[in-house]
Amino acid sequence: MDQNVLEAWLERQDLPHSYLETTRRWFAPLADEIAEQQKRLSRPLIIGINGCQGSGKTTLGEYLKFQLGEDFGLSVICISIDDFYLTRAQRQKLAETVHPLLATRGVPGSHDIPLAMKTLQQLVATDSRQEVAIPRFDKATDDRADISTWGKVASPVDVVIFEGWCMGITPQEEHQLGTAVNELELSEDPDAVWRHYVNRALAGDYQSLFDHVDYWVMLKAPSFGCVYQWRLEQEKKLAKSRALTDGSKIMDEQQIARFIQHYQRLTEHALEVMPSKVNCLLEMSKDRRIISSTRPNGGLA
Repeated sequence: MDQNVLEAWLERQDLPHSYLETTRRWFAPLADEIAEQQKRLSRPLIIGINGCQGSGKTTLGEYLKFQLGEDFGLSVICISIDDFYLTRAQRQKLAETVHPLLATRGVPGSHDIPLAMKTLQQLVATDSRQEVAIPRFDKATDDRADISTWGKVASPVDVVIFEGWCMGITPQEEHQLGTAVNELELSEDPDAVWRHYVNRALAGDYQSLFDHVDYWVMLKAPSFGCVYQWRLEQEKKLAKSRALTDGSKIMDEQQIARFIQHYQRLTEHALEVMPSKVNCLLEMSKDRRIISSTRPNGGLA
């Protein structure tokens, strides 16, 4: 890829020039590998990216989309499981009927999996050409964006990149749910009702969604302890990137500290069980640099 073209992309993404080394050393070989995998199929290729909050899943997805388009002429769409959250009203209903913690977006059970499945199937359908509406969730207002703001993509595409913090995670065993992992679970879910609901949701339709993925990539953090700082940086970037309105829901440091506790259990579970199962494992340092790349399960999943 021409360096000027790549530098222009970095500027559009608001990334430092030093990010060039990351793309060359770690991401470009992965894009080449994905392109080779796509050639072997007679249908669109679906890539799943797992990584904790703030690990750079979106940036990786956008880079892969960029290179696969520039170097191989492939049509690529990046979607995030975050854009398939239930609406605030739907989550509030769950909070009232199941458990108050389900008002907070993030965990399995707070996504509209049928909508995600429908969107994915439309994107890869090879028997018809259509415009597919891509849902969008506005994290600043904590609600699904109006349908008039959703993007549209012509299908079928060559590659779908589907990223999300809980992508690919398997449910825990029942005996693992009894002991609280943090203060949130201890004080707000003492009877483990929320934990069991989340685990049952993950064991259900989420696994059916994950089964559609052909090739798994994991951005592996050193530990869950990194998530607070990474999520704080992410929230500050979100606040900077938009003109905030009276309805905005940007979180402060204390809110972030509480918010990430919703994710701790399954993030730690993913760090334990997923590395040996993915096709491409990108290990990260505490300062979010990639330090190694391995292929535990090379080739198509």
